[in-house]
Amino acid sequence: MPKAIVMDEQPGKPGKVYWPLKSITVPLPTPGPNEVVVRILCAALNHRDLFARQKLYRGAAGNIPILADGCGIVVSAGSSDNEKKWQGKRVLIAPARGWNADLRGPEREFAILGGTKQYPDGTCQEFICVPSSQVLACPPHLSDAEAAAIPLAALTAWRATMVKAVVSSGQRVLVTGIGGGVALFALQFAVAAGAEVWVTSGSAEKVARAVELGAKGGVSYKEKDWAQKLLKHTSKGGKSGLFDAVIDGAGGDVITAAVVLLRTGGIVASYGMTVGPKVVFPMPAVMKNIEMRGSTMGSLAELADAVRYISSKRIVPVVDSVHSLPNIEDAFDVMKVGRNFGKIVVRVQQESAKI
Repeated sequence: MPKAIVMDEQPGKPGKVYWPLKSITVPLPTPGPNEVVVRILCAALNHRDLFARQKLYRGAAGNIPILADGCGIVVSAGSSDNEKKWQGKRVLIAPARGWNADLRGPEREFAILGGTKQYPDGTCQEFICVPSSQVLACPPHLSDAEAAAIPLAALTAWRATMVKAVVSSGQRVLVTGIGGGVALFALQFAVAAGAEVWVTSGSAEKVARAVELGAKGGVSYKEKDWAQKLLKHTSKGGKSGLFDAVIDGAGGDVITAAVVLLRTGGIVASYGMTVGPKVVFPMPAVMKNIEMRGSTMGSLAELADAVRYISSKRIVPVVDSVHSLPNIEDAFDVMKVGRNFGKIVVRVQQESAKI
């Protein structure tokens, strides 16, 4: 019987409890006419998975396979057409359902895979049955672990960076909080587009590693007046040091900083608020015509665009570490500490013979 990793619900207050994980056996799925069964090779963690174990994520529930990111090989299909198209192919699994292509937002109820009642399935299991419309061919230049790092983080970064901030060649872009999966994809997408990218981090080592990935430089957000200090770096040579866009996942004082950093009409694309649930939008930002554009994950069509871009530009996702399935707690420990640089991946099964 195939194995799956699920949460074991325990009593306790949200934020105080930490649900343990357990391995269970599940039936081998049989695909319907429009479905395929994928043998999962690697899956990847997102912060939502840690929040779910702390009962801080809406709909978190036990006895449902965890994780939303997955890479694997199609082993069976429910129709001859899908069998011809996908059988034996290495694929990515779309991390959510309910959002196909509308630029404004989901067309119907939006649900993300992994450990929740909203969509009771996940990628941390040996086999998963999904609609054939929800798989995409893996970029061939990537390893299983690198491919598994793509779905949720790359989609979120693509929508924030390329759709909402409309980053293009010659622009100057700031990516805040470098080190997490979304921020790193935002950096890589913007660099590949020909933008000049700067970063912030609480770690000088992470700034240095971002420079290795193509960033021009960066500053510590822990420093007082970090925005003014960043502007001094970018204003050398008598040229304007103003930015065209900020890609932000922290919130907090981002708009206050944006007033200093952004050109008139500049854009802040916000994909999260880890610092706090509110952002102050002061009058100087209004007078400067700064736009703040909220950005949640993204559509299936945008994921397809992101995967094509990763393939064409030969972008290699940053993987912090890879953990075996029996040692999945080690993966969560890395995330809890928060020192990771890149995605944390779990090897669910070993790679099969060459296709």
